[in-house]
Amino acid sequence: MTNRIGWIGLGRMGEAMAARLVKAGHELSVWNRTASKADPLAQIGAEVVTDKTAMAHCATVFTMVSTTDDLKEILFGTGGVLAGTARPKRVVDMSSISDTGSAEIRKGLTQAGVAYLSAPVSGNARVAKAGRKQVFVASELYAQPEGGGDDALKLVATGNAILVPVEEAAAKPAA
Repeated sequence: MTNRIGWIGLGRMGEAMAARLVKAGHELSVWNRTASKADPLAQIGAEVVTDKTAMAHCATVFTMVSTTDDLKEILFGTGGVLAGTARPKRVVDMSSISDTGSAEIRKGLTQAGVAYLSAPVSGNARVAKAGRKQVFVASELYAQPEGGGDDALKLVATGNAILVPVEEAAAKPAA
């Protein structure tokens, strides 16, 4: 895996939340339909990828896009995150999509062996920049990988209400 975290969708809220991850010291790969929206993140250390399939090498991929159809295309479409053989461990979708759309995404990711967390947010870009977003997560908090082992996923909320795997947050006290 390249960077541990990927981010797709760099609108006002997505860019602000992704920037906070970079500034907190996380290695971050970013992709956006309008590539120039990634420029500010590149300037602070994010890796900009031009191919969504590169995101499959991240352990966690956050998505924050406009519609269910956009999300399906980004994940499952030609050249999408799951178009190749590599898979992220999990996708955390922060888009404001319907329950039905979320269920369809969950089904497709589960069939591909990828954990899914639906995590819509509340607030605006100013709130995101201040690190005060509220995130509402629907999923299992623990996920045991196929075949067992010690790679169980346990998510925790950091001080900025971004969920990260325990191994990344362990050294950082929760706010």
